[in-house]
Amino acid sequence: MRFSVNADGNWRAFNHRNYRIVYRANALSNIGSWVQRIAQDWLVLELTHSGTYLGIISALQFTPFLLVSLPGGAMADRFNKRKVLVFTNLAGGTTALALGLLIVTDQVQLWHIMVMASLVGLTDAIDKPVRQSFVAELVGTKDMPNAIGLNSANFNLGRLIGPAVSGLLIATFGTGPAFVINSFAYIFVIAAMLRINDEHLFKVPKTTGPTSIKEGLRYVRARPDIFVTMSVCFFMATFGLNFQIFSALMTTKTFNKGAASFGLLGTILAIGSLSAALFSPRLEKYRSTRFVIIGAIVFSIFVFISAFMPTYTTYAICLPFAGAAALTTMIAANSVTQLNSDHAIRGRVMGIYQLVFLGGAPITSPLIGLASEIFGVRTTIASCALLTLIPIIFIWFHFKDVIAVPTDISISAVLESDAELPPK
Repeated sequence: MRFSVNADGNWRAFNHRNYRIVYRANALSNIGSWVQRIAQDWLVLELTHSGTYLGIISALQFTPFLLVSLPGGAMADRFNKRKVLVFTNLAGGTTALALGLLIVTDQVQLWHIMVMASLVGLTDAIDKPVRQSFVAELVGTKDMPNAIGLNSANFNLGRLIGPAVSGLLIATFGTGPAFVINSFAYIFVIAAMLRINDEHLFKVPKTTGPTSIKEGLRYVRARPDIFVTMSVCFFMATFGLNFQIFSALMTTKTFNKGAASFGLLGTILAIGSLSAALFSPRLEKYRSTRFVIIGAIVFSIFVFISAFMPTYTTYAICLPFAGAAALTTMIAANSVTQLNSDHAIRGRVMGIYQLVFLGGAPITSPLIGLASEIFGVRTTIASCALLTLIPIIFIWFHFKDVIAVPTDISISAVLESDAELPPK
């Protein structure tokens, strides 16, 4: 059956066959990833009954982003992205299957989860900058903003379905099957990569010489619009986007509920995120660094409000608003970063973006768990909201006059302009 959409419509990225193939596979993979993510958090709580260990496992999963995101971005500029993504998904599927079998056979121990979480983080640190910069080759620069929004809708559809499925699986069969199911979801992504038609790709010239990470860092530093966007994302992601930990602790320690209720909160959060993702194509023309700043401020306010919701129901009602604000801001930040970067350095820029977006988690995740036990869950969430809000307001007042996109975004022009600036 022929697939056709309006060339200028909100679904125009689906006009590209390669994108449709990858999109369907990613839909299944996203659901599987959320099934595993919820199961992992619940497994840690079952084994330890500790918010501190929950934070430690989360930190281990995000630590590789500190070490590998920048080389992963350089790989995106240098190597065949499709082959790299086949490798990362093969590694991710193997890791999920191994942990699932350990759980099903009653052999799992806490150190197994720690090792597997680190391995998942390692493959994700390579996968994410490559996958995000691959969008330009699937749909071209013109349709890239639309594809970024649709990818976010895809991700949040997984977030909508995955936690609920995971909660039911955990309640019925335990955590093991969730990992096994996710291991098979990776197969669909690998198959999609093998089905891509190279002739329909929008070729981006590969860097012929060494891909310098330092060059990428200089490029971002010389671009206030991108630098500010990344800085806002750092504070937002490091302190505010900890819904897995927040909701797990609120469910178990504040509201005294079980796995199904925890999974339901993930689904409710995704309702707001998915709604924002579906509406986001209508906001393409408004996306800018200023838009990112405003969205992050609104998000932090909703996180602060959620900390004081008196019941499980009122807390759940607050989550979609926080999710919608978060997703709208993240789509804008991703679009601003990718679209306003020279294609020759886009992979390295996205590697830096992933580093600042997820690099703070290894430090803050254990501290959030520890703080929840010392100061209480509500106080911890409210403090995280303020640690998001205050720095972003400062960034806005400090950089508001220099965040326009330069006329020439090529590497040579940007770095030449940077070289002409007086030493700081």
